[in-house]
Parts: sequence; structure tokens; C-alpha cells
Amino acid sequence: MLGGPLGAAEAAQAARRARVLVVGSGGIGCELLKTLVLSGFADIELVDLDTIELSNLNRQFLFRRRHVGRSKAEVAREAVLAFAPPGTKIVAHHGNVKDPKFSVAFLRGFSVVLNGLDNLEARQHVNRLCLAAGVPLVESGTAGYLGQVTVHLKGRTECFECRPTPKPKKYPVCTLRNTPEKPIHCIVWAKDMLLARLFGPREAGTDLEESADPEMYLLRDEEAPAAFARRMYENTFVRDIERLRGIPEYWETRAPPTSLPLAEALGADGWAPAPGAPPGASASEVLGLRNKQADLGLREEALVFLEAVRLFVEHRRGEVGAHEFDKDDDLAMEVVAAASNLRSRSFGIPPQSHFAAKGMAGNIVHAIATTNAITAGLIVVQALRILLGRPESTHMTYINERPSNRKLLVPVQNAEPNRDCFVCQKATVQLRADLGTVTLGALVRDVAKQRLGFNEPNINEGSKVMYEEGGLEDDEVAVYAARLDLKLSAAPLLITDGTLLDLEDFSQDLRCQLQVTHQADFGDEEAPEGWVLDGSAAEPEPAAVEGGGVGPEAKRRKVDEPSVEDDSDIEVLD
Repeated sequence: MLGGPLGAAEAAQAARRARVLVVGSGGIGCELLKTLVLSGFADIELVDLDTIELSNLNRQFLFRRRHVGRSKAEVAREAVLAFAPPGTKIVAHHGNVKDPKFSVAFLRGFSVVLNGLDNLEARQHVNRLCLAAGVPLVESGTAGYLGQVTVHLKGRTECFECRPTPKPKKYPVCTLRNTPEKPIHCIVWAKDMLLARLFGPREAGTDLEESADPEMYLLRDEEAPAAFARRMYENTFVRDIERLRGIPEYWETRAPPTSLPLAEALGADGWAPAPGAPPGASASEVLGLRNKQADLGLREEALVFLEAVRLFVEHRRGEVGAHEFDKDDDLAMEVVAAASNLRSRSFGIPPQSHFAAKGMAGNIVHAIATTNAITAGLIVVQALRILLGRPESTHMTYINERPSNRKLLVPVQNAEPNRDCFVCQKATVQLRADLGTVTLGALVRDVAKQRLGFNEPNINEGSKVMYEEGGLEDDEVAVYAARLDLKLSAAPLLITDGTLLDLEDFSQDLRCQLQVTHQADFGDEEAPEGWVLDGSAAEPEPAAVEGGGVGPEAKRRKVDEPSVEDDSDIEVLD
């Protein structure tokens, strides 16, 4: 199985000598820890930020109902040590792998790093730490029946970021705000616009402000929760809809939306807020609606919206103005699901069940325990090949839902580093932007952090320092914060067509150059944000897969990167 004459005895010795870092103790991580200790690994450290939720228990078998609310890393350690061979040492860290304590120096103390992560940002960060530390990385991911395990060895194979990841799907703001056509348009509108305006940070603002008076959505001093809920319903599903109906050019080729007056939606029974609802109760519980996979009617959706908004204000008033969306926040998710379905009904779009709406809002890819277990076993096999000093025998492995060449497990030769990779090959990244419109804040937040994955970006032009993060004094933080609203072409930035910027992140030991080109005109579909990254960091590989077969020449594609419930971000072979 390990390829060649080396057998079980050598593998066992290599496992006992190794010091292994496991990042993530969710669906893959639980299976990985179990397989590691039963394979003879005796020195393991584990990092995970999450706590255990009830929904984890159907596939993360190290956890029980009594563990809900506790640290995944700490409980996983306790559970594995209960059946691990004597002498096994597991150190659990309940924390974010992006925290400064998990630095390049920290990673240098390990023989290999094994990832069971559930988000792109953390994967990118660990990839960069491993490159800087010179430590082998074994990556993994699953999505339903599909899975993958990839090996990343500095200088020998491509790094995790050598092939560009598809950009998150963007929708033109005007479509979301004025003329939705699909359920996803209504869900993104409810999550990113309406919920953010109702409960999110006031200074952030949303695109609702361009279509309505922002004061309409503010909670007034001493305003009763039920009164606020009613007012938000009328603002959103009556006044704003009537405003849109009054713009005839929107409806030249389609029927205009229909407003949903509250009295008509509720009918003769009206709405009497349920008294005595305990903190933590959801609107569905208060209303007695148990089936989240059912298609609720107009009245029930209106009631869920009203009760969810009321309960949020009544029990969590202190969060109003500071709330950030979390798909596992029942009240926030009920506001999103009910509002999106009400908007769908108004525009003649098929409504979704609350279960389906949660999946779309959170981009959830549901996991299968068996796929996680198979993936964990493949991770350990590749780790042993590395530890036995046989990196040439490592390979990528794909788990198929259906046989390919009569195989469910498909090995693929490791690819060489991509010379255009800005992470491991330090290639220059090309940025096209409207320098008179795009701000430094967008460059820092959207380009450097979100798209390029920098943790604490520093931006310079030669010796001229434009922006810094990390280890600054308060007055320095204030200076750079004051620049975030400046347009890139404005003083003191003065970025012009052809400017070459240096991007650095000392927490990742990463440096690259950003070549800036001015472009004034972009279409909404090409660049809703007013900028485009070209090259290895920007363009996704085509969705259609060319060619077939298995081997280094096989064409691969990435599944859209989700903000996932579990373990996806996988590549699949056609």
C-alpha cells in the first residue's frame, strides 16, 4: 500500500517518531484523529476554533449530546485518549489557526501538517505557514460522496494556491435591490442588505441606502420590539415595493412586483405577539412551526418575519448595530428565510423552504460520514509516505461518487509548482482598477484580504509606506485607518497607471508585487466592485472539464468555494 519494500514495521516506527499537527477537528478531523492514533502516531497537536453544535453529532462521532457547547479540540482529545494506546500524547488548542501564536516558528516544530479545515481563508493561511516553515502539508476536502486528498511539498509540488480558486459568485447590486429574478437573488438581498441594515454595524451601511431613507430601518429609542417588527415589514414589503412599481423602465419586459400589505398577509386573525417567549427561543418554536422543509404560506412567512424581528430586539437589543450573519443563528436565519420568501412572492419567484434557504444563505455542502472516514485514511497513507522519506510516491487522490475506469479512488500524479503562483513562486499579480473610484479600504479589505488571503497586509510603493497592520501603536493605527476612504489616485497615495506595489504579510512570511493598471469602464457582470485581478490569483478555471483519464495531463476543476458547514472545497474529475 505504501509502494515498494517498506512495510508495516517501518511505517509504525515512522509514526511513533513523528510530531504531527492536525488543523480542524470537524467531520474529517474526528476521523483523522482516530485513524492517526490507531496507526501508531503518538505525538499529536490539534488546533480548532469551533465549539460543538447539535447538528455535528450525526457525523462527528467523537462527540455526544453532553458535549454541545464545548470546544471541539478539547473534547476530541479526551475522546481519542480514551481508546488510544498507552503513551499517546495529544495537545489540544482551542483557537484560530490564524492567531499569532500559531506562527511559522510554531509550525517548524512538526514533521507534517494535516488539514481538515472547512474554509478557504484558513487553508490559504496554513499553506503559507507551511511554505515559510518548510513543513509538508496534506490537504483534504469532502462534499457529499466526493472527496480529495492532496500533498504539497515546498519546491517539489504545487502549493495549495498554485491553481486559482473560483471567485465567490457576485450578483449586480441593481438586480438584488430592484429586479430579482431567482430565489438566490432574494436570499442574498435578505442576508447582505436587509439583515445588515436592521441589525448590522451602522457605520458599514448597505446598498439599501441608495433605494430608501436609511433612517427608516433604524431601531428608535424606546421603540417596542413588536412596533419595530411591524414597521420593518411595512417598509420592506409595502413602501419599497411601491417605490419599485413606480419605475416603469424596470417592468417593460416583465410584470411589476406586488406589495404585500400586512393586514392582507395576516388575514382576519392578525398577529398577537406570543407572550413570555424565553431567551433563545426561535420564531418557529414560538409559532409551533416544526417542519423547516415545508413550503410555508404567505401568512406563516409574515408571522415568522414579525416574530423573529421582535424576538431579536426583545432579547438581543444589545446586538442591534453590531450583528454579523451566522447561518447557525436561528433568529437571524429566520429573518433571512422569511424575508427572502416574502420578497420572492412579491416578484413572482418560487419561494424556498427554510431548510433550503439556509443551505443557500450559508452555502452549505452537506457531508457524509463515510466519505470523511475514507478521506482521513487517505491522509494518513500520504503522511506515512512523507515520513518514510518517499515523497516521490505521494500523489493526489480523488474519491468519486461513481466509478471512473472502474475505480472509486483515483490517484493522480502530483503537479509541479505553477510558475505564475504569487504565493510559492512570488509571481506578480495584475490588478485592473478604476483608480478614481476604488478606495484604499477596498484594496486592503477586498483585494489583499479577501481575494489574496493576506492576514495583516502591508502595502508599500518602494520606500513609500501606504498602509500597515500588525504590531502598531494606537496613533499609527489611527493614521492608516483615516486613509481607508481615500481613492487610490488621491494624495498621499497617488497610485497611477503602471504603479508597482509591494504587498507583505509578516504573520505569513509572505511577499508579492501588485502591478496596478487603470481602467475606468467595467461592466456590472465583469467587475461589480470596480476592479479585476488577472493571472494566478484571479481567473477561475473553466467549469467544463476538458479531456479525461488519470494522470498529470488530466484537466481538473474546482468546485465553487463555499462558506461551508463542513469539509468542502474539493476538486473533481469529470
